[in-house]
Amino acid sequence: MSVPRLLAAAGARSGPVARWDPAPLREVVGLFGRAGCPWWIAGGHAVELAAGRAWRPHDDIDVLLLRDDQHVVQEVLAGWEWWAADPPGSLRPWRAGEYLRPGVHDVWCRPAPGGSWRIQVMLDEGRDGQWVSRRDDGVRLPVAEIGAVSPDGIPYLRPEVQLYYKAKEPRPKDEQDFDAVLPLLDPGRRAWLADAITRTLGPHPWPGRLR
Repeated sequence: MSVPRLLAAAGARSGPVARWDPAPLREVVGLFGRAGCPWWIAGGHAVELAAGRAWRPHDDIDVLLLRDDQHVVQEVLAGWEWWAADPPGSLRPWRAGEYLRPGVHDVWCRPAPGGSWRIQVMLDEGRDGQWVSRRDDGVRLPVAEIGAVSPDGIPYLRPEVQLYYKAKEPRPKDEQDFDAVLPLLDPGRRAWLADAITRTLGPHPWPGRLR
């Protein structure tokens, strides 16, 4: 769930609603660079890394992990607070060693109680070396193909995978990201994204532009 949507949901009840002050990209890379598993910068930052340029501010900063690697978060962010987002948008403390089951996809992290949120971690499914979309079990890719590495060594989620997630309820910033990265997608990646969107969401304006 996006930051504004989850804040709105959390704001309807008592809970740890606080402002976001996203950690700088380099800080996040330094922290997760100690992880002994695959990880990727996700969200709008990933699209900008793919394009090699920035074009808008960001409400947060996202890191994607496969679900079975989730406890790396508690290791690289030792001493931080970690809060899991239980559907449909309820934040609660994530206990040390607790395994977050499918259905819980977001973890919000901050260095101190009551402080600003700094990093959002997204959990996706992995089976037999395949990345599996949390929205559609039939949308898959080899784990080795969902990411790329920027010229300065930052792992990021490939734009077609990120845009697949952005397609569900595209906001103006998502449309901006789509417009910016569309020229960078080769025919194979365009076709994959168009097919994945159509399979999961049905009629949608993006596949026509991709084809």
